Formats: sequence, C-alpha cells, structure tokens
Amino acid sequence: MKANAVQMGWGASIRVWVFGSLLALCAGIAGAIAFIQYELNLRKHDYQILNLAGQMRVLAVEMQRQSSELLAGGGVNLGGALDRELSLFDRDIADKVELYDLIISGFHVRELPAELIGSDEPLRCNWDHKSTSQLDVSVAAWRGFRDGMARAAGDDPSRPNSLKMAAYLAANGHQLVESTENLAKAFQSMMEGKLLLIRVSVMAMAAGVVMASLGLAFLLQRGVLRPLDMTVAAFRRVAAGDLGFQVPVAHTREIGGMTRAFNNLSSRLQGLFRLTERISQGADADQTLAFIHEEFSHFLSVDFLALLVAAPDRSRFVVERVHGKVFSEQLGQLSDPVLSAVCHSGQPRLLSMCNDECGLAALLGQLGLRTALLLPLSSVRDGGAVLLVGSDHDKAYGLDEKRFLHSIAAHVDSVLSRTLVMDSLIVAAVEGLAKLAESRDPETGNHLVRMSLYSALLAEEMTGDPHYARDIHRFAPMHDIGKVGIADSVLLKPGRLDDDERREMCRHPLIGGEVLRLSEERMAEEGRSVFRLGIEIAEAHHEKWDGSGYPRGLTGTDIPLSARIVAVADVFDALTSKRPYKEAWSVDRALETLRQDAGTHFDPDVVAAFERILPKVLDIHSRLAHH
Repeated sequence: MKANAVQMGWGASIRVWVFGSLLALCAGIAGAIAFIQYELNLRKHDYQILNLAGQMRVLAVEMQRQSSELLAGGGVNLGGALDRELSLFDRDIADKVELYDLIISGFHVRELPAELIGSDEPLRCNWDHKSTSQLDVSVAAWRGFRDGMARAAGDDPSRPNSLKMAAYLAANGHQLVESTENLAKAFQSMMEGKLLLIRVSVMAMAAGVVMASLGLAFLLQRGVLRPLDMTVAAFRRVAAGDLGFQVPVAHTREIGGMTRAFNNLSSRLQGLFRLTERISQGADADQTLAFIHEEFSHFLSVDFLALLVAAPDRSRFVVERVHGKVFSEQLGQLSDPVLSAVCHSGQPRLLSMCNDECGLAALLGQLGLRTALLLPLSSVRDGGAVLLVGSDHDKAYGLDEKRFLHSIAAHVDSVLSRTLVMDSLIVAAVEGLAKLAESRDPETGNHLVRMSLYSALLAEEMTGDPHYARDIHRFAPMHDIGKVGIADSVLLKPGRLDDDERREMCRHPLIGGEVLRLSEERMAEEGRSVFRLGIEIAEAHHEKWDGSGYPRGLTGTDIPLSARIVAVADVFDALTSKRPYKEAWSVDRALETLRQDAGTHFDPDVVAAFERILPKVLDIHSRLAHH
C-alpha cells in the first residue's frame, strides 16, 4: 500500500509531468535540429556533386567545340603553325579527358577524391536507384567514347593522329554531352526528392512540438498557475507590512516547495528591515558593520567585512574599518584598479580568489577567503568607497546574493557617511583647539602642519600601515593642546623660563590629556572611541627614552609609539624654526642633535627612520618653511 502511494505520488507530480513533457519536447527539438543539420550538411555535399556534374557537361561540350573549330580552320594550315596548333589541341584534350575521367570514376566508386572537391577528406556519396542506373549508363558511354578516341588517335601515344581524333570528337561528342546531361538530371531529381523528405519531416516535427507545447501548457495551468492563486492572500499581507508572516507548508511536493520559498522570502524581508533599523542606531562604523554581520549571517555566508575608502590623492584605497575573523596589515593600502572601476561603475562586482586579476584577490585568498563581493558606496567619500563582503566558502555569492547585498550597501552608505562625517567633525573641532593654542604663539607659523606631516611619514616608514599613519597625521597637531591652559606670561615669555615657570609649562601634557580624555568619555557614553591616539600623543610626547622626561617619567617602549614619533618630529621642527628665544637652526645641526640624543631623549629606531625619510622631510621643510 505504501509503495502504491509513492507510485501515485510520483505519477501525480506536476514536476514529473512537466519535466517529462519538457524532456520529450527538448528531445524532439534536438532530434529535429540534428536531423536538419545532418540533411543540410548532405545538401552541401549535393551542391558539390551537382557542380561536378556541371563541370563534366562543360568538359564534354568544350571537347566537341574545340574539335569542330580545329577541323573547320586548322586542317588547311601548313607548316610549323599547324604542328603547334595540333600540339596545343592534344594537351588540352588530354587534360579535359583526365579531369572528366577523375570525376566520373569518383561517382562510380561513390567516393570523390579530396583534391577534387578542395577538402581535407574524400567525400562519400550515396545514390538512389535511378541515379545508380543512369550512372552505370553514363560510365559505359564514357568508356566507349574514350576507347573510340584512343583508336582514332592511333597506336603511338607520342605521335597521336590529332585530326582523326578531332573528327571523332566532333562526330560523337553530342552523345557524351547527352549522357552527361542525363546524369546531371538524375542527380537533380534525387536531390529534389531529399528536399521534399526534409520538408515533410520538419512539418511532422513541428506538429509534434506544437502538440507537446499544448500538453505542457495544460499541465502548467492545472498544476502551477492555479496553485499560485493560493499564495496571493499571503503576498498581500506581506505587501501590507506584515513582514515575517508565514504560511502553512503544504504537503504536496510542488506547492510545499513554493510555500517554503515564500516563508524564506518573508523572513529575509523581516531581517532586512530589522537590519535597517539596527544600523540606523549604530554609534560608529564599527558597530554598523557588526550589526550587518550579525543580522545577515542567518541568511548569507558573511565571514569578513571591510570598508575601503579612497585616499585624498585618489591613487589608492585605505581600510577605514574591518569586521571579521581575518585581517592583515597588508590591507592597510591597496592600489588596485578593480576598486576604482567598481566606484566608477556604481555596480557590485564579484571577486574570485582564483582570479589573478588584481592584488586584492590574491591577498584575500592568502587570508583564507574564497569569495568576495565589492559593493560601491557613493556618499562615504568624494573619491569613492567600497564595502567588501567576504566568505571562506567557494561560490558563496551568486546573482541573488549580489542584488541582496547591494540593497544593503545602498542603505549602509548613508549611515556610514554620517558616522564618518561625525568622527571628522569631532576631530576637526579638537584640531581647532590645537590651532587656537598655536595662534597664541604666532612665531610658530606652520609648525603644526609640518610636524604632523613629518609624523605621518615616520609612522608609515616604521609600521607600513597607512591607516595608522593617517591617524598620526590627524592627532599629531593635538600634542600641545594643553597649552590653552598655560598662562600667557609663561607661554609667551621671550626669554628662558625660571623653575616655577618651567613647572607650569610642564603641566600642559596633563592638561591636554585631560581635555581629550573628557572628550573621549563623552564619546564612550555614545558607544564610540575617537581620541585614544590623541590622548597618547598629548600626554607622552615629552617623555624621554631614558625615563628623564615628564609628566610620568616613562621609559623605553612603555612610551607609546605614537608619542615617540611625535617627539622626534616636534623637536626637529622646533629646532629648525625660529622661536621667541632662539633663531632657526640649520637642518644639519638639528639632525646632529637628534643623533646625539638617540637612546637618551629619543627612541633610536625612530631617529633612524627619520634619517631614512629625510629627502621627504626636506621637501616639506622647503615648501612650508617658516617665514
């Protein structure tokens, strides 16, 4: 009974009927196409055969014509002219006889030589009964004609009797022409019969296709279109806003699959709108990426997310944010044409790790990712930005996933641009405070600009991380922000400071750190972190490698790298700039001071790195010289 139920299930399956009909329909169409192609190929051969038959007729007519002309005018010529004319006649007739014999012999054995038809292989022929009979007659006629020519020419092949042979050809050539024409007509009749067979066969196949199509249409109407009406109410509920609405899964095979697909779609829509709500609450880009990863891991293979933004010079992309299980410092900057192309086109692009097209694919492949999708973001940065979604599974993304993730990127674009702009505004506000501190000492000129550029060059030289270098460039100008809390009488004193004044001046790192720490605490209340690096620089840029610095007396690598870098850049620019208490030093004198203080005041590695980037430093020093 159970087996019977299974049998009935398969027998009643719309899928089986539809697939069976489609299979039969496809088989019929494929058979028709194969038959037509086969017959058309044969027809191409038929045209070659007709062409050769036509050549035979031309050869027969020409031999009779040449013979008649020779007899009409050549016989009265005397001397050498006649000999030359007869010699040319003999050679020409011999060539025509040879070609005629080659063609009719090929017809007779049903295999035309390759050189005769201009092909790589010989052509095998099939004749019907009428063509075979006529071919036998034509072959016999040719052999008799050829033997008669030979007798007329005489027994000596080297000295044929050309005039007698011409007389024979002129008198009997019409028989050869007639025989050849009859053979061509037999071939023509045979080929017309084959064409008629093709027409009848094609019409029969077309009728079969029409019948199969009608049967398939009936099955689709009964088994597919009618059940679709059952889901209209559910779709209307979802369209009305009831996202996540689920319909009972039907027990039938096809309808059950359809209802499960509908439920999956409803769940995806609910997840998409939930994500839209959550990412709008993201305090920063990191939290936004985390929300994307959390929400869509239920639907997609998302193992890695990265936000890549164009550098100010638009020659490369830098990693602004990363979320996932893999990361590499090599992702710091990418000069890859694919990223620019994605931004320019505005369309997502699938990146296969087995594709050597770009360095990004090779790098992500080394990190264990197998598939990645690049989604352009137009609002995040003027030069363009890309959201990279990666998976460690092969072929994780197809057309549906590309469209789905692209719809996410469109919304994420506005959220990320807002959070990144907010970060920039906050930093710009604090930089304004730093500029305010600088403005109280007008003799420093472009000090903040120069030392921040020196610091960024040092950071990139020492770490190879453009992201870190960018942050150093952003926060280095804040190193003396604490000077806003120092009295003008101390800050602007033209001579050297006394002990009390020096103690007052030495408070500015703690004041600056406190200002930024208060800002960081306010950011922490919003779930964000912005000023960590700025706090390090402000508080520790006067610490010394040997522990003799202030305010905490840190030593060696206990001093944050950011502060060690800014210390060298700040002192170099201070030494080479005019101050109220001194004239500007020469570059050589300033470098010698850095070398002497390496290991006591400064980190020796930072000083060594500074000397490596000296050409770039001198270029900045020249362009932004203190005036």
